[in-house]
Amino acid sequence: MKPLHAILRRETARDAVLPFVRFMELALYCPDCGYYEMKMDAAGRRGDFYTSVSVGALFGQLLAFQFAEWLDEMQRPDDGRRIVEAGAHDGKLAADILSWLKDCRPRLFAKIEYVILEPSPRRQAWQRQTLKDHLSRVRWLSGFDVTTPQAFSGIIFCNELLDAMPVRRLGWDAWNKQWFEWGVAFDGGKLVWARCPRSTAASHGEKAGMEALPPVILDLPSSLLEVLPDGCTVEISPAAERWWREAAASLARGKLMALDYGLTDDELFSPGRTRGTLRAYFRHHAAADPLANPGEQDLTAHVNFSAIQKAGEEAGLQTELFSSQAKFLTQILAGTQRDKTFGEWTSARARQFQTLTHPEHLGRAFRVLVQSRPGGRR
Repeated sequence: MKPLHAILRRETARDAVLPFVRFMELALYCPDCGYYEMKMDAAGRRGDFYTSVSVGALFGQLLAFQFAEWLDEMQRPDDGRRIVEAGAHDGKLAADILSWLKDCRPRLFAKIEYVILEPSPRRQAWQRQTLKDHLSRVRWLSGFDVTTPQAFSGIIFCNELLDAMPVRRLGWDAWNKQWFEWGVAFDGGKLVWARCPRSTAASHGEKAGMEALPPVILDLPSSLLEVLPDGCTVEISPAAERWWREAAASLARGKLMALDYGLTDDELFSPGRTRGTLRAYFRHHAAADPLANPGEQDLTAHVNFSAIQKAGEEAGLQTELFSSQAKFLTQILAGTQRDKTFGEWTSARARQFQTLTHPEHLGRAFRVLVQSRPGGRR
């Protein structure tokens, strides 16, 4: 029996149905056999999916240019220059950013402190190897200390992190006009979808249950609920919202940015979107069954950017930008054309830019949220 199957069997022995959010947490992040713990090369040609980073160095170079512009605008003369990345995986994006700063903005590079938030010792080791030429500029932390915030001044960002955080899957029972929670159970030796017991999910409008439904679900208008088809499934990510609130609380002054697959409330909660956004990927193909081969395939669900934006604004941040990745990168490109430090615009860069921005590639699927705390807390 595979190690993760053994862990799942132990957990379902206590509760016959395991909430999907726990299944996803184990499948991706189990320290001994989780997907992101075992696959350093998950992204790219040899992996299971492509990211903006795997397209080439241009993505990191454009971000580095924008970060340099932001740092020059926001920093006081006595401030350091800090960039905080969460979810750095193998460190390739950090290397692309730091390499461009070293080559094109050497005076800024000499002041940069690049902080990587990484709870996994294994992934930290991958990152140290990738960043061996920049170790003097990099510091690692396991995460935000929410009891004594780091009070970062500078830029905190994540690229394709929030979509990989565990989600709850909720289904709509149109007959009884209530929500239920999807879980995972064993049927013989196979993992199958199963409804969690009634005690694990609250009805629409109720506050009881193992974990109460969030406002984004409780506040859905009755006119929408009347037309939602039976079994309509949506995903919510308390972990993503919690992470964003912690990031906002840790930002004394500067920018907080996410680049990710995502939708707004209106797009997510739609009668036409009946199966949710959960997807599994294996060897660059969408896998038919998200429950198959746990730990060996990627699992992802679209970010609810409405919920993330609201979490930041409730923490005192101002929303500066919410747009497609194509529009965001095109705006950066316009800035580089007025600045000779960016370097020559080669045919290779042009091909990478087309992949990053074309709607049939990565330009439309990815969105960018930028929030800021301009003055700093007193």
